[in-house]
Amino acid sequence: MADDSRTAAPGAGLPAFPAGRVRGPVLLPGDEQYSEEVSGFQAGYRHRPDVVVCATEAADVRAAVEYAATHRLPLAVQATGHGLTVPLPGGVLVSTRRMTEVRVDAAARTAWIGAGVRWGQVVEEAGRFGLAPLSGSGPGVGAVSYSLHGGIGLLAREFGYAADHVGAAELVTSDGRLRHVTADSDPELFRSLRGGGGNFGVVTGLEIGLFPVERLYGGQLLFDGESAEDVLEAWREWTATVPESLTSSVTVMTYPDIPVLPGHLRGRRVAQVQIAYNGDEADGERLVAPLRAAGPRIAGTLRTMPFTESWSVYNEPDQPHSYQGANALLGEALPDRATLRSVLERTGPDAPSMTVLSLRHMGGALARQPAVPNAVGGRDAGYLLVVLSVLDGSSSAELRRLQERVLDAVGPWTVGSNLNFRYGRSAGAVPGGAAAAFSPEDRVRLAALKASADPSNLFRFHHVTLDQERREERHEP
Repeated sequence: MADDSRTAAPGAGLPAFPAGRVRGPVLLPGDEQYSEEVSGFQAGYRHRPDVVVCATEAADVRAAVEYAATHRLPLAVQATGHGLTVPLPGGVLVSTRRMTEVRVDAAARTAWIGAGVRWGQVVEEAGRFGLAPLSGSGPGVGAVSYSLHGGIGLLAREFGYAADHVGAAELVTSDGRLRHVTADSDPELFRSLRGGGGNFGVVTGLEIGLFPVERLYGGQLLFDGESAEDVLEAWREWTATVPESLTSSVTVMTYPDIPVLPGHLRGRRVAQVQIAYNGDEADGERLVAPLRAAGPRIAGTLRTMPFTESWSVYNEPDQPHSYQGANALLGEALPDRATLRSVLERTGPDAPSMTVLSLRHMGGALARQPAVPNAVGGRDAGYLLVVLSVLDGSSSAELRRLQERVLDAVGPWTVGSNLNFRYGRSAGAVPGGAAAAFSPEDRVRLAALKASADPSNLFRFHHVTLDQERREERHEP
C-alpha cells in the first residue's frame, strides 16, 4: 500500500487525504503527475479537483468516497474522458484508468470488466473465445461508462443497447459501502444504473454479455461531398429494406488539409456510409449493392474482417482533441429532403469550425425493452442525428449556437436524445437537457432514486436527470 505521508491540505481549508488509505497515488495540484491524470481524450475540458485519487481497486474508491462525504466535497469520476462535459471545479476526482481487469466466462458468454477498461481490451480478450461484446466505434472508449449510458454498438440493431446486457454491477454508494447489484438484489437501482448514467455511486465493475460473433462484413463507402444530399436520400430509402443484422450510419464532414491524411481525403468534403453486417460476404454485397450508385464514389473499404478489426468500420481518430457536440433522436422517418439540405449547409465548409454531421440507423432490437427493463429511453426512434464540432479557435458559445440551430431544424421530428453522444458544453444544447434521454416515468424514478441514494448530491457525474445539470454549468453545489 502506498505510504503517502503528506499532511499538507489539498486546498484552502481542506484537510489532508488520510495517509496510507489507498494503493494508488493521491495527487494534489502542482504534483508532477497531476496534469496528466486529469487529462483525457476530451482535450477541450478538464477537471480541476483539489484531490485526485488514482484508484487501483474498489477499496481505493471507498476511501475516496468516504473522504469526499466526510468533508462535503463533490466527487467525479474519469476513466478515458471521452464524454466529459462540465469540468469539476475543486473537490475529489477518482481516476479509474488503472482498474483494468477483464475476466471472460466463455461458457456463460459474459465478461467482468473493471471501471477503467477500454473496449479494445474487451474485444481482444473475448475474441480469444470466438465472442464479441457490444462495443463502441473506437478501442479507446471506456467500456463501463459507455454501457451505463446506453451504448449503441456496431451491431446494435441486432442485439440492442449495451445496457440491455449488463447482468450485474459493483459500485460504491454515498455511504461508502461496496455493493454488488443485480435485478434480484436491488431491482430499482439495477434498472436505473442500466441506461441511467451511474449517477448513484461510483461503479467499480460490470458484468456484461458477450455474443458468438467472430467475423463481420463491414467498412465504408466514401462519396464526394457534393453528392451528400443524394447519398442521404438513397440511404434513407435503403434503411427501410435492410434486416436487423445490418447496422449503418452516414457521416458528412470536410477533412482538414493535413499531411497525415491520404491524398483523396485532404481538404475534401466527404459523405461516408459506415456498415456493419453480421453475415457472410455474399449476402453483405447483395444488401449493399443499391447504395453503390448513390453518387460519385471516392473509395470503398467493405470487406469481411475479424471482429477484432471492427474499429476500421469508423476509423476514428485515436489522439486526444477538443470537441463538443449534441444529438437528437428522430422518429421513424427522417426529416424531409429540404430540412436535411439546410442541416448539411449549416454544418458544411462555411461552419465556424470543422463540423461532423452523422445519422445512425436505429430500430430493430434497439426498439425493444430487454427481459429485465432498464432506463434507456427513446426506443421509438428510427434514427439518431449527431452534430460534433472541433474546438479549433472558435468559441464554445458560437459552436453551441450552431448546434442549437441544427437541432431546431429537426425539432418537429425529434423524440428525445441519447446520453452517449453529449460532448462538452454543447450537451446543454439539447432541448430538455439530459432529461430528454428518458421517458417521463423514468425521469421521476431516476430523480427519486437520486434523492434517496445521494441526498447530499455527492456524485457530480454529468449525464443526470435533476436540475443538477444547470447547477453544474453555473458551478453551484
